[in-house]
Amino acid sequence: MKILYAIQGTGNGHIARAMEVIPVLKKFGKVDLLLSGNQCDIDLPWKVKYRYHGASFVFGKKGGVDLKSTMKNINAVNFIAEVLKIPVREYDLVLNDFEPVVAWACKLKGKECIGISHQSAVLHHKAPQPKVKSLLGKNILKYYAPTHKSYGFHFKELGNGFFTPVIRRDIRFSTPSVENHYTVYLPAYSDEAILDFLTQFPQDQWQVFSKHNKRAFSYKNVYIQPVDKMGFAKSMLSSKGVLCNAGFETPAEALYLKKKLCVLPMSGQYEQQCNAAMLESMGIPTFKTLKEVDIDVFNNWLLNEKPVEVNYQNDTNWIISAIVKEYAQIQEEAVFAI
Repeated sequence: MKILYAIQGTGNGHIARAMEVIPVLKKFGKVDLLLSGNQCDIDLPWKVKYRYHGASFVFGKKGGVDLKSTMKNINAVNFIAEVLKIPVREYDLVLNDFEPVVAWACKLKGKECIGISHQSAVLHHKAPQPKVKSLLGKNILKYYAPTHKSYGFHFKELGNGFFTPVIRRDIRFSTPSVENHYTVYLPAYSDEAILDFLTQFPQDQWQVFSKHNKRAFSYKNVYIQPVDKMGFAKSMLSSKGVLCNAGFETPAEALYLKKKLCVLPMSGQYEQQCNAAMLESMGIPTFKTLKEVDIDVFNNWLLNEKPVEVNYQNDTNWIISAIVKEYAQIQEEAVFAI
């Protein structure tokens, strides 16, 4: 079987999930990888056959997406050229983790595309939604990378075809501890904004991972360092808790490790607003922005909050295997029917 696996390169979550999915796919045949986007900090240890620019969002420094930089980053002519160029019909199975080039290539060329992503689960009818709805946000989730059928992952199981998170093995098979620091990842905020906020809590040590600084430095009780996969995992494993945006993989890993969690969804990012709604329903403190954090509530989180209990089982192998086998059988039946 010849498989194309397309991965979104905005943020690190898609790459982290791919680390666990790819070895399973390789059991079933030849796997070609496509990665589009340029906002991830993790490299895949396998050869990426197709490396495209795609249509990525760019993180800002004020708590949300930098719309101006995002629009400059998206080249419509180049995107269409990439869509027309990718030979999706050469593959027996196309799997897609919210990657737009392959998704639209399949749609235009009549090739079935199977979604396996977190975004597939965000709009599930059982998933909590934010109080302020966004038609634009919903449509972006729906049409950014359209698929013929989708399987999804969320913070809670939502029913048939929608599972709990894929936890990467270096987190799943680790031994967590509790030292005297909190781990922070807020890529949509400047280092200055994060420092202004965290220095209000001098009783705790803060290890911040920054997308905006290439050198490490300390200021008072805050240590800022560039994003580093191994360094971040080590910090989180030994932390008292995690303060991060309302993405998917980092909050899921923090919950799995039984760490206290507090999240700030990126403004203008509807997926993160939806994630925050789900986490809030589970008892996780959420705040709109750093400037709107309730200091008393945050202090209570630091002093009294307990981790929320979850049960994220190691089901990746059977989930991905079942998906591949299902579509292999469908293709085989189609061949016999001819």
